[in-house]
Amino acid sequence: MKEDIKLMKGNEAIAHAAIRYGADGYFGYPITPQSEILETLEELMPWESTGMVVLQAESEIAAINMVYGGAACGKAVFTSSSSPGVSLKQEGISYIAAGELPALIINVMRGGPGLGTIQPSQADYFQATKGGGHGDYKLITLAPSSVQEMADFVGLGFDLAFKYRTPSIILADGIVGQMMEKVVLPTQRKRRTDAEIAEQCPWAVTGKPSTRSRNVMTTLELDPAVMEEINNRLQAKYRIIEENEVRFQSYDTDDADYLIVAFGSIARICQKCVEEARAQGVKIGLLRPITLWPFPTEEIKRLASHVKGILVVEINAGQMIEDVRLACHDSVPVYHYGRLGGIVPNPQEVVDAFFNYFPEANKQ
Repeated sequence: MKEDIKLMKGNEAIAHAAIRYGADGYFGYPITPQSEILETLEELMPWESTGMVVLQAESEIAAINMVYGGAACGKAVFTSSSSPGVSLKQEGISYIAAGELPALIINVMRGGPGLGTIQPSQADYFQATKGGGHGDYKLITLAPSSVQEMADFVGLGFDLAFKYRTPSIILADGIVGQMMEKVVLPTQRKRRTDAEIAEQCPWAVTGKPSTRSRNVMTTLELDPAVMEEINNRLQAKYRIIEENEVRFQSYDTDDADYLIVAFGSIARICQKCVEEARAQGVKIGLLRPITLWPFPTEEIKRLASHVKGILVVEINAGQMIEDVRLACHDSVPVYHYGRLGGIVPNPQEVVDAFFNYFPEANKQ
């Protein structure tokens, strides 16, 4: 069968992949640099081909609560926004996590804080991986570095969300959302019928008439003992996810004397840094976390036992570096290099930063 290959932006790839996944609904609001997701969905008009609902809500808060309602019914629903918009969604995301509902959230990050800039950033790492809203909860966090992964992670994000009954988020930076690359799109899947949803999601609110017992969806519990049980159940589920869903990609780490850790688009820039450093006789490896949560703690810990130092490269002031330091327990020097305000470092800047932190490497 001939592959369906298209040239498109990362944002456009998300829209195409969601339709082909058989998503039931999208609820969002335009904000740069992710507006093409909503615009592409409206252009493709999936309500005519698959029956998928596409709705531009009156606000980000309205959009996330529509996702909450759709997820409670067992539907495959998602939303997208960029940094300030995702901040507005945090209360609803906390409710979805507490209700143990599957949903997909997409954040195409821009520079901040505040309204900031429409240029790319990775400064929402803390927000995505440490909960973001109120309470003790986690989001499965996928960090794409290519347009192909933007498409692929839609299906993966939905599948993981339904597997564990928890929201997942695609945390992309503005570069990946706006860049154009060739992408192989998935084959079209049919949307699930109401009968299939009722069978696959016995917890869902499916309405009447029904032969099942009544389901009530709520995140309110006034009895602290019961609330603790709910939290313990969530934490037990998160431990299972940490054991089974860690994803990462390694480049030239087998013989590396030093290690770079980077995610998203900056990881691609760091691949070039590894090539340039090795051309100079310095053995650097690269670890790219694909799941920012669950974080590849054990792999970084393993690599830290073999290398002389680690450079964490991010388009922020230093956020993922905290998880890297926790992983290696400061057994080796760990430094950070990043740019702010929407400025993206080039490979030579990163190489220069590496030799600035590890001048001894240049003398090998």
